[in-house]
Amino acid sequence: MTPSQRAEKSPEQNEINAKEEKTKRIPYHFGEKLRHAREHKGYTLKVVAMRAGVSESLVSQIERNHVSPAIDTLLALADVLDLNLEYLFEEYRKEKPVHIIRADERPVMAEEDTTYEELAGHSSSGNESTIESYIVKIPAGSQTHRGSYGHLGREIGIVLKGQATLIYEGNEYILNEGDSVSFAANASHTLENCSDTDLEAIWFVTPAQRFIK
Repeated sequence: MTPSQRAEKSPEQNEINAKEEKTKRIPYHFGEKLRHAREHKGYTLKVVAMRAGVSESLVSQIERNHVSPAIDTLLALADVLDLNLEYLFEEYRKEKPVHIIRADERPVMAEEDTTYEELAGHSSSGNESTIESYIVKIPAGSQTHRGSYGHLGREIGIVLKGQATLIYEGNEYILNEGDSVSFAANASHTLENCSDTDLEAIWFVTPAQRFIK
């Protein structure tokens, strides 16, 4: 569209475009729900404004989606109109991602003869702590090595098959099938297979250590 074509727009069209652009700049739109609730209760703008402790002009602008209310203002309006906040925000819910790792597609990491099969990829957002989980498989007579010097965070594990010995700060703890354990990971620790069969255990570590991409 040329400048001359843009200039030929009617005042009405320019006003509509201006309103649409302004609406796009308002991130959240609660106006219709607030106005509907107010009218359903038979309240005037003045009554709602007085009870919420704000100006009548502000309530009017919010109802017309000309401004987004501050959270304290929104809470006050919702209280006056007896509205559930979940109802106000229902269209702004974000779908939570579901991550699936198929049984035959698990990433595997080897540490000498010990293997770690990832169960769930770790996720992180900003300062959110990471967590990873995996099946650790240790042949008879072998052990883990990476935790022997300790690291930040915590570990939680449950023995699925076989018998394990957790060596934690020089102390030994026997773990049989079905036993679970948790501990601060900043102390030295190793997991040994003290049986004559393969050891399998599910392990959780936070923050993530092994499968960080």
